[in-house]
Amino acid sequence: MLLPLSMSKTVLITGSTSGIGLGIAREFAKAGYNIAFNGLENNGAKIAQEVGNEFGVKVFFSSANLLQESAIELMIQEATQQLGPIDVLVNNAGMQFVAPIENFPGEKWNAIIGLNLSAAFHTTKQVMGSMKTRGFGRIINIASAHGLVASEFKSAYVAAKHGLVGLTKVTALEGAPHGITANAVCPGYVDTPLVRNQITDQAKSHNMTEEEVIAKVMLVKHAVKKFVKTESLGALCVFLASEHAELITGTAIPVDGGWNAQ
Repeated sequence: MLLPLSMSKTVLITGSTSGIGLGIAREFAKAGYNIAFNGLENNGAKIAQEVGNEFGVKVFFSSANLLQESAIELMIQEATQQLGPIDVLVNNAGMQFVAPIENFPGEKWNAIIGLNLSAAFHTTKQVMGSMKTRGFGRIINIASAHGLVASEFKSAYVAAKHGLVGLTKVTALEGAPHGITANAVCPGYVDTPLVRNQITDQAKSHNMTEEEVIAKVMLVKHAVKKFVKTESLGALCVFLASEHAELITGTAIPVDGGWNAQ
């Protein structure tokens, strides 16, 4: 296993009390990082503490609403007080809504752009100065295969994820003279409880078997017909935070079973 630069470093992961974010958090905890969790689950503090207890690391939990800039600022101040300066920032929080452009609700557009893109800008803004002062930082943005290609009916999500890839590149250029790297990770369909629930729902609504939904709907664009594992995304993020990745910056790394190769 690749070790981080120091076993006492701190990572802040947004949207980290479930799904992809929790999988990433567990991999960082396994690598010895102290972790600032963020999420809206009612039992978020308990989830964070269970991870801390399992891996013997310090944790902090915030239920900050990432659509509010002031809440983001307060979250990072409190996390820094509890765990020390943020060495690694993982912008993972996101949301999705599907509709044709002419029927796409304006409030859904604003919320998706706000959470998937603007929140990442505000968290990056809050940690960038401290990272520059200390001469080290890792910023990892969880984008999507939809940060590189488009699909119908996902106008806000695709726009936000493309924007996140662009923000990553700018952050990489500004951070380069200061020991700060920035990269985007672009997963295809990930095996999470949320996706599994969607499979069940779609099977019922379309009178299909769950196997048919997986093959004909979920993984149709994956050349490798497998879901991405949260553990794989976490391991990649830990690598990007390590000393071995100091020259990897400004990239958008697909983890999509060959979707973008087609």
